[in-house]
Amino acid sequence: MKTAIVYDRVNKWGGAERVLLTLHELFPDAPIYTSVYSPEKATWAKVFPEVIPSFLQNIPCLRDKHEYLAPFMPIAFESLNLTRSDLVISVTSEAAKGVITKPGTLHVCYCLTPTRYLWSHFDTYFSARGGPAFGWKGITKPVVTYLRSWDKIAAQRPDVVIAISTAVQDRIKKYYNRGSEIIYPPVDIEKFQRKSVDTTSLRSDVVKQRRYFLIVSRLVPYKKVDLAIEAFNELGLPLVVVGTGSEEKKYKFKYKFKNIIFKGFVDDEELVSLYWGARALIMPQEEDFGIVAVEAQAAGCPVIAYAKGGASDTVINSETGVLFDTQSKNSLCNAVNTFNLMIFDRDKLIKNAEKFSTRRFKKEFVDLINIKV
Repeated sequence: MKTAIVYDRVNKWGGAERVLLTLHELFPDAPIYTSVYSPEKATWAKVFPEVIPSFLQNIPCLRDKHEYLAPFMPIAFESLNLTRSDLVISVTSEAAKGVITKPGTLHVCYCLTPTRYLWSHFDTYFSARGGPAFGWKGITKPVVTYLRSWDKIAAQRPDVVIAISTAVQDRIKKYYNRGSEIIYPPVDIEKFQRKSVDTTSLRSDVVKQRRYFLIVSRLVPYKKVDLAIEAFNELGLPLVVVGTGSEEKKYKFKYKFKNIIFKGFVDDEELVSLYWGARALIMPQEEDFGIVAVEAQAAGCPVIAYAKGGASDTVINSETGVLFDTQSKNSLCNAVNTFNLMIFDRDKLIKNAEKFSTRRFKKEFVDLINIKV
């Protein structure tokens, strides 16, 4: 069976890219089709036998500027030639589901979420006056109307839609009026169960073993990292922030507090150690799934998370973490204070994380395809 994998754009690294690498292990001969490809920023993609971008690749300035791509995504994916494929697997939070396949081809869509800037997070991306927010370019009301119409049509093209969480399954039903099955993303549980280096090297005068709290996130507005920083500054507790992004310089300039430590990018070995050394992982944002919550629990680290999105699936309130109801400083502070009065069983944390293992993902994905073929 000739298989093709389709992804929105190959120009970054994150949770979705880990899904793609797991799919490559299942289908090692499958090329990956995409809108644009940046080899420098997506070195992980070199394991694929071929990366086939759309015509947008011929416009070099667009390869790393996803905020300009939205109006062109429908035609980019409809132009991809997948006639040689018997199985098409689209992994998407945008337009990859809109590829056109020949009759008889099985198209399985692994939906990370319905397109955020069109549906669930529209107000985050656009100002109240209807203009683009956060540098979102080329999107006007007529363009949004067109893209929403196309997105609904495109969502009907896959033969099977898989959601990554209960929250995403609900969005698929709400925005696309389609049913879907849930297969949670793969997490390398074993890697995070192994402790590596000593976290006391962080800064011994502020951070001691199991005394700091941890954020692992891209530093972009919707991740709400600033909310957590403000809460922990009020609490006077040490917070280690791992990650980079568009807000990094702003946060470092604005939040020059002794209890806030910005680590930037860290490799996997150091990340494992940071999980092991943390009292809890903080997740103030609404995640579609939230792989970091599972990674933390695999390392025996509880999670304090906003009680929406993927955290509702991955965190068991009062057993593997604490969930808080509103994205506010007071709500997060109250959750931390509640957490400080509790004791968590490491074995229960690890057992919960194992429900989201790579092994489980592979089995469920292959079983579903075998049923549909």
